[in-house]
Amino acid sequence: MFIFSQQEKIIKGKISVKDATPQGVHIINLVNEKETISDAVGDFSIAAKPDDVLVFSAIHLDLMRKIIEDSDYKSGIFSVVMTSKINELEEVKINNSINAVSLGIIPKNIKSLTPAERRLYASESSPLDDLLNIFSGRKKMLLANIETEKKEFLLQKLDGFFEEYLYTQKWCIEKDKIQAFHYYLVEDKKFAETLNSKNRFMAELLVIELAEKFNALQNEKK
Repeated sequence: MFIFSQQEKIIKGKISVKDATPQGVHIINLVNEKETISDAVGDFSIAAKPDDVLVFSAIHLDLMRKIIEDSDYKSGIFSVVMTSKINELEEVKINNSINAVSLGIIPKNIKSLTPAERRLYASESSPLDDLLNIFSGRKKMLLANIETEKKEFLLQKLDGFFEEYLYTQKWCIEKDKIQAFHYYLVEDKKFAETLNSKNRFMAELLVIELAEKFNALQNEKK
């Protein structure tokens, strides 16, 4: 319970990538909505506290997220390892038939849990744990993390779904605001359902209206 009472502070992070540059990675704290960008060597700083969810995204890298642990908060520094999209594609081509099911490690029909769902499942290992989680608010936070994870998967689907010129020429979205517009889109329930169904025609119709609202909000901020 002490974790939840701690205040956010500036924490330093370092991104490393094996076969690509760590520069220009967009980092956003989904809890306090603070954001920053990594420098030429992958260093960055951001305000955070334990259990905050950070999302890391870049055009040339795979989207990833990190939950700030108590140890990260106490030390004030942490590191993350990201992978390039090219390397990920090559790895899938080589190892697409090798997995835990084919190796007999887990049963064939067992439900595959996401990381956030595994955290929730682990938190309910006993009735007493469940009661303590409800009392502390942790269960509510874990459920929120599952919703956050669903949005992250949507962001991955949205990456490359539309050509860049559509954003800048058709929908009048500034190039440096495209990433922010993606976050805005996945918050819309109807658009999320359409994106999951891969209905591009309907998705484009919805984007027209959502782009107008997004641009209006951006103008209000100026």
